[in-house]
Amino acid sequence: MNEIKPIVCNGLLNVIHSKDTNLSLKQPFSRDIFLFETHIAGTTHIDDIEMIAPQLNEGDRLNFFREPDNTYDKNAIVIKNNQNRKIGYVPKADNIIFSRLMDAGKLLFGKIIDVEERGRWIQIKIGIYLND
Repeated sequence: MNEIKPIVCNGLLNVIHSKDTNLSLKQPFSRDIFLFETHIAGTTHIDDIEMIAPQLNEGDRLNFFREPDNTYDKNAIVIKNNQNRKIGYVPKADNIIFSRLMDAGKLLFGKIIDVEERGRWIQIKIGIYLND
């Protein structure tokens, strides 16, 4: 009458008690949404941009960081490459909506479309994306 019955683990309990470290857990749905095409501003003010530019390739992902304390632009968005080196800014004429999205917690980033050297000036065309 008083038999001990094994507990059957289903779903989350099964995952928690599993010794299999290679479980494929479902990930939340996310996608990268193209928003805008522009160029990187301020490249002439970046030290060693001539050395950084040859390392930039079409399709490279660029990281965006807000710089709300910027004395020239309260909506400033710094752009860094994948080595975390500053390569410029989202142009002031384009950044108001993107800065508001970032301030609201949205993840924005860039992808390089084209890099063209024009003397000392390096023109870097980028696409701006929202990861949602």
